[in-house]
Amino acid sequence: IGEPSQRFGDDHLRLLRAVRFAARLGFVIEGRTLAAIAELAPLIHRVSAERVRDELTLMLTEGQAARAMQLLLETGLLRQLLPEVAAMEGVPQPPEFHPEGDVWTHVRLMLDQLAGASPTLAWGVLLHDIGKPPTFREADRIRFDAHDAVGAQMADQICQRLRMSRDQTEQIDELV
Repeated sequence: IGEPSQRFGDDHLRLLRAVRFAARLGFVIEGRTLAAIAELAPLIHRVSAERVRDELTLMLTEGQAARAMQLLLETGLLRQLLPEVAAMEGVPQPPEFHPEGDVWTHVRLMLDQLAGASPTLAWGVLLHDIGKPPTFREADRIRFDAHDAVGAQMADQICQRLRMSRDQTEQIDELV
């Protein structure tokens, strides 16, 4: 209600909530509101890690997780909060194993299958290939040497950054 920039300035968590509600309810975010989210995305760092974690977890578990993550990417919020995840966009995969396309497309397809998943499983799906961008190399074919181990280390850092419990962090690391 009112001027989007002012509303988001009053409560920076609204940046994430707008994306979550739009994804879950199938809404299109109004143009000025979408522009304000993109412009103010850096302000999301003023929100506590716990509140960010909780909103992201709801996005991953309430339904429409792939749409939520795509909206986060399009608004710049994903690059602010999870740059390791945003880095998956455009990273090619071997077409004989992944005819769906790049790493980001693969992850979004998996997120589409998350109905009823636990928070831990949902985070595991989101983060399972984050080790691919930093390990990408193309020689005789596309390779991601040790992407699982690199990804597990990255997932651990993300979980710590978002202040997840030790138990949840260990489970997510194992999934990755």
